[in-house]
Amino acid sequence: MASFSFNGIKKDYVYTLRGRRRPAWAPRTLNWLNVPGMPGAHLESVETSLRPYDVPIGIKAENIGDLQKIKEDLAEWLLHDEMKELIFEDEPDRTYFAIVDGTFDLEELVRVGKGVITFICDPYKYGPEKEAVFPSDVVSLNYEGTAPGDPIFELEVLQPVTFAMIQNQNDDYMMIGKPINVVEDTAYEKETLLLHDTCSSLTGWTNTGTVVDGVVSGDMVTNGAEFEPNSYGSSVSQWHGPAYKKSIQGGPIQDFRLETLVGFYSKNSSKYIGRVEVYLLDDQGRMVCKVALKDVYDGKSTGWAEVRAGDSDINYYFVNHNENKWSSFFGVLRLTREGNKWKAYIAKVDRDTGKHHSVYKKSWTDVDNVFSRNVAQVQIHFGKRGSYNPPPMEVSDIKVYKLNPEQTNQTPYIAQPGDVILFEHKNKDLLINGESRKDLKDFGARYFELEKGENTLIVHPSDSFNVSCHYRERFK
Repeated sequence: MASFSFNGIKKDYVYTLRGRRRPAWAPRTLNWLNVPGMPGAHLESVETSLRPYDVPIGIKAENIGDLQKIKEDLAEWLLHDEMKELIFEDEPDRTYFAIVDGTFDLEELVRVGKGVITFICDPYKYGPEKEAVFPSDVVSLNYEGTAPGDPIFELEVLQPVTFAMIQNQNDDYMMIGKPINVVEDTAYEKETLLLHDTCSSLTGWTNTGTVVDGVVSGDMVTNGAEFEPNSYGSSVSQWHGPAYKKSIQGGPIQDFRLETLVGFYSKNSSKYIGRVEVYLLDDQGRMVCKVALKDVYDGKSTGWAEVRAGDSDINYYFVNHNENKWSSFFGVLRLTREGNKWKAYIAKVDRDTGKHHSVYKKSWTDVDNVFSRNVAQVQIHFGKRGSYNPPPMEVSDIKVYKLNPEQTNQTPYIAQPGDVILFEHKNKDLLINGESRKDLKDFGARYFELEKGENTLIVHPSDSFNVSCHYRERFK
């Protein structure tokens, strides 16, 4: 007996019945324009609707009581708030994206039941995921779908580039950045990486002379991939915990970008109280600024972000924001100062794809130039409050960049060797290292589709990327 899988799961007690009607194509609506005084009408547009699909199913159970439990299991399996993959055993090389509509009335006959599930599907069917690796900067890709497909282009950067571009045989193109006018312009490095620590060793770090908002006590260790608190020391009521700092080679600097990858996992318990903080210090060890994630609520799991200019006495918190999505946080804390303009960026990172999500951004201008100390050191601190238990915390990557002043007739590099650029034509997004950078999109660029037959794709600038194209052929 044939069956189907939904959301990657197949139930052995479910089988499909005869009589199901699988539409050959999605419903179409023709919109006509009638012109007075002229016979007939002009076809103005064609709209393709979602594809409804009624699937009659049978259910096998041990007894009538088991049949009731199966209803609950069906609900858990089938009811979602977004479309999931639907694959039928008699059509294994095609995937529908579907969501369940309506209810499910089961006709119960002791140990068996039957009823109809209504799926609302994407207008198209999809083939398996495919990858085409570009052997050169010009490639021909044979697309066999009967409906246009949405590609995802992945460009691994091999040399510094001011732009990245892919065009097809129709001169449609996607591009971020800006080519260099070789007559008038030169390329320049907007950011110079001065410190990059992968937190695999505490060599070069010291806890001597560290200062935090609270008490420095306890110790931290590395597991070879992250810094973690090993002990917190003791304090009756204050924030307390270990802190280590490291000098920034090439400093002190004025304009900077701090980027750190942290884990803060308070979601597993509503009793966790703790914080992870990253400070920047000047050449005298005084606080310049900090970024932090904390949980301060007893009985509720929260992720609270702080971004502060200044020290514990004279300061300005221009980010003091919490998100429920941050209560179990693995992601980026970023802080930039350029002149008197400050920018904060907080985002979770998907461990599987590297993509940023749950993003929060905030800018602030220090109009009186109060917070202008130089930056010479970076400091990490893990803290707990009084006798409360802290959540698991970690810091796994730290970067500090010097921002170089922009000059006339210069075009900045947008990516460096090792960076990964994604052109996601399906989701209409452009990413560099997982971060959406649609702000870099060229005005005339568009998210073009793969057409049936041969697609000629050209990459610019030449010899600058390892390129692959990921796609699913789409069928009417």
